[in-house]
Amino acid sequence: MSRPTTKADLISAATENYEEMNRLIALFSEKELSTPFEFDEKKKEAHWKRDKNLRDVLVHLYEWLQLLLNWVKANQNGESKSFIPEPYNWRTYGDMNVEFWRKHQNTTLENAKEMLEKSHKEVMDLVETFSNDELFSKGVFKWCGGSTLGSYFVSNTASHYNWAIKKLKAHRKNCKNL
Repeated sequence: MSRPTTKADLISAATENYEEMNRLIALFSEKELSTPFEFDEKKKEAHWKRDKNLRDVLVHLYEWLQLLLNWVKANQNGESKSFIPEPYNWRTYGDMNVEFWRKHQNTTLENAKEMLEKSHKEVMDLVETFSNDELFSKGVFKWCGGSTLGSYFVSNTASHYNWAIKKLKAHRKNCKNL
């Protein structure tokens, strides 16, 4: 599926990818749940080494949905707020991801699932409050800079869920080879 450029496509892609991710999770065996994530050394992105289990992936998604919710609500209320909170920025957000990972090392898998489900619903409810033009026309909200508000929603829902699906499939494949 191509990157959504309309509200209808955003809602459809976010919903479909979220449901696909949850179907995949439901198929995880006890072995897949208990085996730590280990990926090929050729995979250079930091997240391949950072996330060690399903909980880590789910809390990562949860934290990014929280960033989106907090950013939109603050700016709607007249508080000028960057998407990436200080002291981080787009160059150092990897450090922020590590901090999210550390923060949730005592979060249970069950809590991670519940937190993600609640945040996903809140984000989808928030999407509904915007028109197609508000989401996908540039310059509507100054706080979006040169991007559209919809692009932030796409990145933090449909695209991020797709990232998780790829990661979870890679883990399942690794477990079959053990």
